[in-house]
Amino acid sequence: MGDVISTNLDEGKREMITARTSAVMAEFERFYEQQYAVALFNSVRFEIEGGGNIQTQLLHRKDPLKNKSIFSGGLFQYLEESKKWRSRFLYVGDSYNISLYESKAAHDRGLHSKGVINCAGYRALTSMEEYLGLLNNSLSDAKAKVASAPFLKCPTQFPIILWHPYARHHYFCVMTEKEQTKWHAVFQDCVRHTNNGLSEECKVSTPAFTDALRLYRQFKGHYGTWDLMCGDQAQILANLVMETLHPELRNLIVPRLKGKLQQRQKDWMLISDAIYRQVLSQTRTQHKALVQICEVERPRLDAALRTDMDQIITSKEHVSGKIRALVSPRVEQLVRSKVQPYIHSILEALMEPTSRGFSEVRDILFRELVEVSKNSMNDSSKEKLGEHMDKISMLAFHPVKMQSCYEKMETLNLEGLQQRCDVSSPSVFIQRAQILMRQQMDDAVHTFEQLVHQSLDGHSGEDLCKIIQRCQDRVLKKFDYDSSTVRKKFFREALLQIIIPYMLKQLSPSCSTDLPKFQELIFEDFSRFILVENIFEEVVLQSVSKDIMMAVKEAAVQRRHNLYRDSMVLTNSDLNLHLLGENTIDWADHFGGVKGEKQGGEVANRKRKQIVSMIHLDGMPLPYESCQEVPGVDGIPEETEGQMEQDLATEKPLNPVEHVPIKKEPGSPDSINDIRDLINPVLEVVIPAEKDSSQLTNGMFPLEEGDEVKHIISVMETVPKVDGELNTMRSEQTSEEQQCVSAIESAIQQIEIAIQEDPGDHLSEGAIDSDGEFAQTSTNSSPHHHDDSGFQSPANENVEEVEPQPLTGDEVVDAEQVVLTLVEGVKTPSVDFDVKAPCDASEKKAEIETTADRCLL
Repeated sequence: MGDVISTNLDEGKREMITARTSAVMAEFERFYEQQYAVALFNSVRFEIEGGGNIQTQLLHRKDPLKNKSIFSGGLFQYLEESKKWRSRFLYVGDSYNISLYESKAAHDRGLHSKGVINCAGYRALTSMEEYLGLLNNSLSDAKAKVASAPFLKCPTQFPIILWHPYARHHYFCVMTEKEQTKWHAVFQDCVRHTNNGLSEECKVSTPAFTDALRLYRQFKGHYGTWDLMCGDQAQILANLVMETLHPELRNLIVPRLKGKLQQRQKDWMLISDAIYRQVLSQTRTQHKALVQICEVERPRLDAALRTDMDQIITSKEHVSGKIRALVSPRVEQLVRSKVQPYIHSILEALMEPTSRGFSEVRDILFRELVEVSKNSMNDSSKEKLGEHMDKISMLAFHPVKMQSCYEKMETLNLEGLQQRCDVSSPSVFIQRAQILMRQQMDDAVHTFEQLVHQSLDGHSGEDLCKIIQRCQDRVLKKFDYDSSTVRKKFFREALLQIIIPYMLKQLSPSCSTDLPKFQELIFEDFSRFILVENIFEEVVLQSVSKDIMMAVKEAAVQRRHNLYRDSMVLTNSDLNLHLLGENTIDWADHFGGVKGEKQGGEVANRKRKQIVSMIHLDGMPLPYESCQEVPGVDGIPEETEGQMEQDLATEKPLNPVEHVPIKKEPGSPDSINDIRDLINPVLEVVIPAEKDSSQLTNGMFPLEEGDEVKHIISVMETVPKVDGELNTMRSEQTSEEQQCVSAIESAIQQIEIAIQEDPGDHLSEGAIDSDGEFAQTSTNSSPHHHDDSGFQSPANENVEEVEPQPLTGDEVVDAEQVVLTLVEGVKTPSVDFDVKAPCDASEKKAEIETTADRCLL
């Protein structure tokens, strides 16, 4: 890389660059010194006479980004030195400069950054095709095709490129489309802010610089708007030098470059960046020296102005009358024929996207204020209110939240006027309107904060919701009037910026030769404050201003695009307005308690509070620390954030060992048994495992006095198989099964003794039913299954021993299939456990057949 630059930028070419820059700066210095005295005269005159500016209804705060940062996170960057992609941590502070660090830890430790990117003059791109389209203009001899070999290989599908016509380009990429959208919005906001580098608070130096630059370009034959008026004064002057120097050096150096097209493009970008950095360094040094010279002379000029102000004003009015009499016929003819027919169409083209953008600002403001009101209804504590107010405080500087407003202005189309009125592109008006949108949003939020903070004094938490609602209504009403005022001023300024250069270009050839003679009418002592060129422009401006004002006023009277008439607001018209402050309220410090103290301590000194929240994708590894949350940062949440938390809160986790209800086997369709259960409650008993050898081991229960055996029930139970439970219970079930076999055999023997009439039929029929049930059970359940989920019956207390009887039948009975059912308090002659009373064989057979199909759960 160094060889390419040193080979093509030898000492001779560098000396030529220095000489050309010095020549441009010398000419500009002449215009700047003249315009500095004129700007000082206008400032002192305004101070003495006062102005009739319309007072805004919304409050404006100073330094809203104090102790704030815009965004920070990690992404991949392509390094020209190593020709590789490396992970970088980017930090965007309140100056909107992008600082690059090796890692987040390096930033947290306060180490020096690897580089700083000032985005003035850049464009943020998200596609390689768009970038190649701009890159083709850099070389005049050949152009790359979109379908040709790629300029560089991006490791992901989501690139972000910062393109500049002269300086080095910067290449980044991220992992997801969501990250790309957020980073692109942040980069666009950085470009938008740094392009607006001229401070409006400087009432002398800023007007002097802009007028000198305009007159210099008009002297060179360039009228109309200029896209490269971006950044601070030194950057604008560097662009002014490169406007003519860059094409000359390109035609001189590019034909000597060797290699393929892509390689020549890379080499020329590196050479162009080296030229731009040399020019910028020189313009910054010379401009600083120029400003110092003018500031040293300012006290003397100020004293002369205040002493002779009346004479200077009189002399200027005299010369203005002479020039107006000369040029008025030509100006009026030009206005009637070529200006008036187009004023309304230009105004309509400006009003449509601008009004939609400001309407979107109001909608976002309304939604955020309603959200604060809803949150106050759920939790009316001041601590919670402070948390919500702290988040909404930086709404205007949230690039993702404001992106929808900015996009409305991107649709501005002045294609029909670019050739007629020498408008290079609408980007100047688009960025100006976007800056005004952000300013209006910040003024509205700041006014809402001040009103809420003032209203909270002496009010209880019960009135909080009403206070917020009342402040919200006041702020929205003030926003509507201020929005109308700001837009009308923007329309007037934009029309003047479009029409005046066109008129000057048409009038200069015929009027420029007559203007020098009016310089003789000005006293020599006043010649520094009264310039003929400035008076001529003022005359032209006054001639067309009336038509522009009437067009804007007509749109306001018709209430088109929600425009209102201008309203003068006196200081005492709003009794509480003058009591409110200009500084930002620290809600965490007022209502946050301990949290506010922590943020104001050492952590706040090292890490500034961040406006835009980070992106964190669950389940996706981010080895390059891309968009991880910075500790101690409370940003405004995005519209998509919080939805996942709500889904997780409503979703019930599944338990793999959760109890599954046992499905009952279909029972008899006859309802007699159900009615019988209602009349005679049934006590169901499950025999537990034996713990003491002295207790009953055959599974029989001795009946107390007055108890009779009512039913004998065979139970079939289907239980879902759980591997974990079976493995833990098999050892216990084996011993229990062996102990219960003898008890079941004794029970069956007692039943056979009780049935004395025709025992063969009963046993054979019962055996068939039992075999059928057992066969079905063996296919559906494990033979080692044991159900211990039942409750122990009180009948197990005071159990008397009964000797087990041998089993005489050949049937094999499963230990799980027999459960005794006892009916308390009922004496029936049906079955006696001691076989003292004979029973009817037919009734017993019917009961056995009926109850054998029942299933006990």
